[in-house]
Amino acid sequence: MKMEKKHTYNRRNCFSGLLFGFGLAAFVDEAVFHQLLHWHHFYDLSSTSWGLISDGFFHAFSWFATVGGLFLLADLRRRKQMIPKLWWGMVLLGSGIFQVYDGVIQHKVMRLHQIRYGVDNLLYYDFVWNGAGAVLLILGVLLVWLSRRKKHAQ
Repeated sequence: MKMEKKHTYNRRNCFSGLLFGFGLAAFVDEAVFHQLLHWHHFYDLSSTSWGLISDGFFHAFSWFATVGGLFLLADLRRRKQMIPKLWWGMVLLGSGIFQVYDGVIQHKVMRLHQIRYGVDNLLYYDFVWNGAGAVLLILGVLLVWLSRRKKHAQ
């Protein structure tokens, strides 16, 4: 029974961190690239009005994910079951997953929007965008691996 409970808390740490990281990266994308820089909207295949409406839904989704991840984190901390290195690794992993998914699937495959309009060559922007996501993924995997390695050494 005790091993099953520990496994449940490991999964909760993973889910909470992943949800928070995904929501945080989506929130940063929305706030910085959509609202402050005006580089694109979530959905740019129609009018500006539809782009703004899609940004509103995207913003709401990012906040639900971020707040949901934090509620799960608060419960883990209350129960004294938070595993900081695992949780932060999953935050980085969730952020990296969002970044790469957005850069590859939404930008290139679905063509919902591009990173930036009005530039001749998007290659640099794509490289930085997806490269940042890859770095987040690698750091997340490394932290998760280190948290598991420490646990197995005990």
